[in-house]
Amino acid sequence: MEAGTAVVARAVAAGGGDLAEVEAAWAARTPSQALRANGRRLGRGYLRVLQTLWPGPVDARARTWSRPVVLGLLAHRAGMDPADLARLVGYDDAQTVTAALLKLEPQDPLLITAWVNDLLPDIDAMAGQVAHLHTPEQIPAHGAPLIERWAETHDTTTERLFSA
Repeated sequence: MEAGTAVVARAVAAGGGDLAEVEAAWAARTPSQALRANGRRLGRGYLRVLQTLWPGPVDARARTWSRPVVLGLLAHRAGMDPADLARLVGYDDAQTVTAALLKLEPQDPLLITAWVNDLLPDIDAMAGQVAHLHTPEQIPAHGAPLIERWAETHDTTTERLFSA
């Protein structure tokens, strides 16, 4: 869903459309308020990258956009291919999860790297499934209820695992 959102955001940005519509579609597919807040916090960080490396006019609402929407805009400005953008999102998600695993359950980092390497064909397949998307209605709506629940639980605990 995140890769599909980024690809659609790239297409909408390339066509001069309203990225707020893509943001709304992403939010509708992200039921967890905690995940939406985190996605938007990451989006603000990527917005800094965009404005530094590929400056240009940005919609005033961009500070409230999520990671995949800003990544789509960034990919458009950088001239990135839709399939490469989808691969980037998939790889980033896989390496983020495995990096977190190393913090929670220390293991041999080379083993973890091999796991990510083993996922590359799946990431390529996912990229092929979403690279052709152009409109917010086409964004996949696959759910991950357990991840949503974990995010909400983590958001209300007093002990932070990964964010300050």
